[in-house]
Amino acid sequence: MKTTNDAAKKGMRNVIFLGLVSFFADISAEMVYPLIPLYLTMAFGATPVMVGFIEGIAESVASLLKVFSGYISDRFQRKKAIAFCGYATGVIYKIALLFATSWLGILAARVIDRFGKGVRTAPRDVMVSESADKNSMGQAFGIHKMLDMAGSAIGILLAFLFLKYIGESGYKLVFAISIIPVLLALLMFAFIKENKVHQPKEREHFWKNISLLDKQLKVYLAVTFLFTLGNSSNSFLLLRAVDAGFSSSDAVLLYFLYTVTVSLLAVPCGKLSDKVGRKRLLVPGYLTFALVYLGFAFCVNKTAMVLIFVLYGVYGAMTTGVERAFIAEIAPSHLKGTMLGLHSTLAGIALLPASVVAGALWQSIGAYAPFLYGSVMALLSAVILAKNLRGQA
Repeated sequence: MKTTNDAAKKGMRNVIFLGLVSFFADISAEMVYPLIPLYLTMAFGATPVMVGFIEGIAESVASLLKVFSGYISDRFQRKKAIAFCGYATGVIYKIALLFATSWLGILAARVIDRFGKGVRTAPRDVMVSESADKNSMGQAFGIHKMLDMAGSAIGILLAFLFLKYIGESGYKLVFAISIIPVLLALLMFAFIKENKVHQPKEREHFWKNISLLDKQLKVYLAVTFLFTLGNSSNSFLLLRAVDAGFSSSDAVLLYFLYTVTVSLLAVPCGKLSDKVGRKRLLVPGYLTFALVYLGFAFCVNKTAMVLIFVLYGVYGAMTTGVERAFIAEIAPSHLKGTMLGLHSTLAGIALLPASVVAGALWQSIGAYAPFLYGSVMALLSAVILAKNLRGQA
């Protein structure tokens, strides 16, 4: 019993340090991310379509790489080294932003950043899953998500303060300062221990036996693609807040409110999914997203907009860590990285058309149109999950 408890403590220690990597990396990332659509529109005159194109390309690059980094992690068992390299690109990204002189420069910088995310996400998530037992998988991903979003919240708050007190001329100063937290994130890797998992002697590519995968896993991967077709970049949420009458700095503060909500609720939601099953969090989570996007479509009241951003955080807490725990526990042990990466890759394939369509709907029909479309897609996804996932999935 003592040996089991010691192993559990060491596992959670690993989860916490992996969470601290994300904590510092997200301070850096979120100091910059909410400023990008504002910087693009104010400094370079970018339209919503252009913002959607840039974010769609960048996010798709990240997601398309995740399945490959996941497969390489499974194949060569070098998860820690691969994740470290992915996080290190954050330094290059900030330098690229500093030297960007056009929207093309911003696009290149975003692609560099998302390249790093594509490389690091799957191996990091596998390390989280391997540091927890099955009965605490949701809790482990919840702890990681809590630290991840706490870092996001601090980064966004810093972005807000810079924007509020330095003004829109201070964008490049923020880009430069944001390099410091990335370096702290890289330092955390010194405290992380990688667990080696036994690999079968005869390895077959998962696509050769895809029919043998758990049906629920295949359904969830398909639903991920469908859902993401209506889930455009968060940049549109910030633009919608500005469109509703919020200043640029106040729009950033709304995004801060979203991340704080996710951070506070991630661990309780993860623990709850360990007890009642993943389905009972994922389906209500998708329904919450549908309600949130319906609110973004028709909300014209500032108070209501604040509540919608909080509810968006509730959706994030109910789904993000829980879905990773779900995939990690039903995927074959030697294909965890590949399956986690494939999940993100399918989302990435859908995200480019989703963001481009969102920009086109906004510009051709109105600001409400992309959110109404996203709400319908989320509702459809929730119905499919409700009918196809087992009650304790």
